[in-house]
Amino acid sequence: MTLTIAEADKLLADHFAPWVQALGLSTTETGERHAVLRLPWSDQLAREGGALSGQALMAAADTACVIALSAARGGFGPVTTVQQSTSFQRAVVDRDVLVHARITKLGRRIAFLDVTLTPEGTEAAEEPAAQATAVYALG
Repeated sequence: MTLTIAEADKLLADHFAPWVQALGLSTTETGERHAVLRLPWSDQLAREGGALSGQALMAAADTACVIALSAARGGFGPVTTVQQSTSFQRAVVDRDVLVHARITKLGRRIAFLDVTLTPEGTEAAEEPAAQATAVYALG
């Protein structure tokens, strides 16, 4: 079971806090065990020095995980972030970021995901801006 891009974008609009919606995230791809979201560049999300803030990247990673879990489970359901660890590898300036969330283990009560955040136009495996791992409790 999976979600269409339109269904995933509707979840973003219907189930996330206004400050998450203000990030401007949109879904570019969904599959049975993954989702890809676009975090558009915005000066509003940049920190001193002009790079995209880590807080925005972490929120985008968390949100992409929820969309990936929703795709795998056939629709939105309650999930709780138990743990998220993010490693920042390079600054992102003046570029959108593609947020690839992939489920590595989906149990009945818990799920594990890996997330790669890549400036658009670069190879995800070769030039990530950040990588994250996350654990979710499933309701």
